[in-house]
Amino acid sequence: MQAKFQELLHRHKVQVFRSEHDAKNVEQLTTECLHVTEDVLKQKFHYHFNKLPDANRAEIINMIQSYVREAILPPVVERLVERQLKLEHRVQAMQSLLHELLDLLSSETAPTAALRR
Repeated sequence: MQAKFQELLHRHKVQVFRSEHDAKNVEQLTTECLHVTEDVLKQKFHYHFNKLPDANRAEIINMIQSYVREAILPPVVERLVERQLKLEHRVQAMQSLLHELLDLLSSETAPTAALRR
């Protein structure tokens, strides 16, 4: 039983490593990240003023917003999305490991339960 658990755990670790480091999977993850990042950045973000600012102040605020949206926000959002997608893949791998472990436990306990009766 312990050998089977070790085998399943090793297979899980290999699967997670391959999903994060295999060139094909990395390309797929990158394209998925770029699509999600693009969708997030297309969303409109609004800010409201309590009082109407004067023209110079509004121009400065618009320049800051443009700079943040075009220069700072894309790499930050891309890193966050990449991290989220990697974690989602790990959770899926963990769910499959848990499913296999429960199947193994249920198949191992069924004969012993029959012997106890």
